[in-house]
Amino acid sequence: MLIFNPTLFYFMFEANHATVVDEYIQVPLPNYYPPASVFINSLHPISSEAKAFVDQKTFFCTLSKGKMLYREGQICLCVFIINKGALRGFIRDGKKEITTWISIENEMVTAIGSFFLQTPSFENIQAIEDCELTGFCYDDLQYAYEHFPETNIAGRKLLEIYYRDAEERAYISKLSSAKSRYADFLTTKPHLLNRIPLKYIASFLGMTIETLSRLRNTMSKRPKAHLEPEKIIQTG
Repeated sequence: MLIFNPTLFYFMFEANHATVVDEYIQVPLPNYYPPASVFINSLHPISSEAKAFVDQKTFFCTLSKGKMLYREGQICLCVFIINKGALRGFIRDGKKEITTWISIENEMVTAIGSFFLQTPSFENIQAIEDCELTGFCYDDLQYAYEHFPETNIAGRKLLEIYYRDAEERAYISKLSSAKSRYADFLTTKPHLLNRIPLKYIASFLGMTIETLSRLRNTMSKRPKAHLEPEKIIQTG
């Protein structure tokens, strides 16, 4: 159930017979951020009518560090563009949290399966830093697809970016050694290394924080030629 008041959005759902409430704060769009239609138009040109619709329906919000954007079991009602900050997706294995992705500025975040199928999510989305986000809700996206055909192309191109990132994450997970996974991370996401807490990077790479710290110390002293990730031989 979505309840609206002038300053807060609350997403409420029933899980294990208890009501869980997540909160992010809606604020006016700062004038130093372009409207969401600029982002959409950069993917594929859209009409002035589509731009007006997107800018009317999108909303700007903030999410404090450590707060949850969504929790497992919720249906993701909106997709978000990160204007500022960093978020992570994670799943739970017992008491253990496993980071599945990390996203920063100018990237899209949602629980993709939950959003497009409108079914409960199996993952959680949490702010790693204080975040400023632009949101666009599922029903409005479907309206845009039906009434502004060009938005379908923009949406397809956005999904292409999302699935290229998913392919990269799948590639990392198949590398057999911690050293190779870390080397690939250095190649593809070096900008995250000194920004994101090591515990989340270690979880994302499937290693302990002690192993990650040891690899950072040893591999930083080696020539770049030694940082090549191993190659996966494709079969079938």
